[in-house]
Amino acid sequence: MTVATNLQLTSPDVVADPYPYFAAARQQGPVQWHDGLGMWLTFTHDAANVVLRARTLGRVWTPRWPDVSMPGFELIHVNSLLENEPPVHTRLRRLIAGAFGRGHVERLRPRVAELADRLADQVADAGSDGSAVDLVALYAEPLPVQVIAELLGVPEADWHLLRPWSNSIVKMYEYAVSDSQRAAAEQASSEFVDYLRELVAVRRRSPGDDLISSLIAETDTEGARLTEDELITTCTLLLNAGHEATVNVVGNGMTALLAHPDQLAALRADDALVPAAVEELIRYDSPLQLFERTALRDTAVGDVVVEQGHKIAALLGAANRDPAVFTEPDRFDVTRADNPHLGFGAGIHFCVGAPLARVELQTSLRTLLRRFPRLSLHAAPQRRPEFVIRGVQSLPITI
Repeated sequence: MTVATNLQLTSPDVVADPYPYFAAARQQGPVQWHDGLGMWLTFTHDAANVVLRARTLGRVWTPRWPDVSMPGFELIHVNSLLENEPPVHTRLRRLIAGAFGRGHVERLRPRVAELADRLADQVADAGSDGSAVDLVALYAEPLPVQVIAELLGVPEADWHLLRPWSNSIVKMYEYAVSDSQRAAAEQASSEFVDYLRELVAVRRRSPGDDLISSLIAETDTEGARLTEDELITTCTLLLNAGHEATVNVVGNGMTALLAHPDQLAALRADDALVPAAVEELIRYDSPLQLFERTALRDTAVGDVVVEQGHKIAALLGAANRDPAVFTEPDRFDVTRADNPHLGFGAGIHFCVGAPLARVELQTSLRTLLRRFPRLSLHAAPQRRPEFVIRGVQSLPITI
C-alpha cells in the first residue's frame, strides 16, 4: 500500500523548523510518495542510507527546463562528479581523490587558522564598542570562500567574485525558482567557467602548489586525465558544495550553541570536545536537507519499489533525527559519541572534500571559542527562505 505525504517543503513553517514535520511524517511510514514533487521521499535513516548507497539508484542529469538555453549551467553539471555514475564517476573520483591526496588538506591546515584569526580580528573591531555584529556576514560566509580560493589558487584580489557566483548557482537546487534566478544562475555559471578557463591556462604554464595544478597533473593507472571541462566542473563543485555546506554548518551550529548555553559552556571547558561537536552540528541541523536520485532499474527501498526512471529523495535532515538511530534525536549534545549522521552523504557520492571541511569547521569553532569568551546572541537569527540548502542569512551577536 502506497503511503502519500502532502508535506509542503517550501512552506514558511517547514522552512523555519522542518524537524517536527519530519517526525510526524515518519510515523506514517519510512518512504512516502509526494504528488506535488512527483517523487518518493524518505523519512528514516535506514531508507535514506539505502537511497544513497544503492547502485541501482543514480544521479541522472537532465535539464530541468529543456526549453531554456543554459549552456554554462549545464556544462558544470554534465561533467560533474556528483551528477555521474560508474564508469564515468569511478574515473572522475579516482583522479580527483588522487589530486586531493597530494597533501592539500595538511597544506591548508595552518592557513585555515590564519584566515579564521584574520576574520575574527574584523569581528572584534566591528563589535569593540558593544554594537551588534553579523557573524554570518563577517565570519561564516567569507571563511569557506577564502579556504576554497586558497585550495584552488585563486588570487586574493579575485576572492570577492566567488561568493556571488556560488549564491546564484545554488539557488537553482530549490524547488521554487524564478525566471530572474535562472538568468542569474546562467550568468554566474558562464562567468565562473570563463574565469576558470583563464586560471587553468595560467596553471598549465606555471604550475603551483594549488589543487588546480594537481588536477592538471593527475593521471590514473590507465593514463587517464581530466578534460578541461571536467576540471572546471570540479572546481565549481568544490566552491558550491564545499562553501555552501560549511557556511551553513557554522551559521546553524552557532545558532544551536547560543540557544543551548550549557552545551556552549561544555565546549568552552573542554577543547577536546570540538571534533564531536562539529559532527553534532552537522547532524542536529543539516545544511543539506535533500538529495535526489533516479532509479536506473526497479529498486526496492523498504516496502516501496521505485520504478525505473522515477525519482526518490533522501531527506537528510529527517534521517539525522531518526530515533531508531540517535538516542533523543531532538536533543543537541556536543558530547554525542555514536553519531552516524548522513551530512556528508554515503556510498560512492560521499563528499570528497569531507576531510578539508572537518579541518575548516573545527578550526572555525575553536577560533570563535578562543577569541570571544563572552559571545552572545543579540537578536533572533534570520533564516534563509529556502528548504534544500538550510542556513541562516544573518546571526546578530555581541562580543
